[in-house]
Amino acid sequence: MAHLNITFNGLSADYPLELDAHVTDADDRRIAVEHVRSGAMVALHVPHLADNAFDNFVVDRMQNGMRIYLRPKVPFGA
Repeated sequence: MAHLNITFNGLSADYPLELDAHVTDADDRRIAVEHVRSGAMVALHVPHLADNAFDNFVVDRMQNGMRIYLRPKVPFGA
């Protein structure tokens, strides 16, 4: 089971994901929008979140894809 961690508006939350195969960054962003809108991520419930809210966010994959981090871009580092 993979875990999706989303950092948004200064808050961060984890959500367990059942993934059968590798998903693209675009899929991760779409999944994140659905989960945040639905309230599945209690700390990050934003019912009217825009479809493109995570378009400019970075998707980091750790632990062989078992930890997926969706976070805003930062002005430092590469």
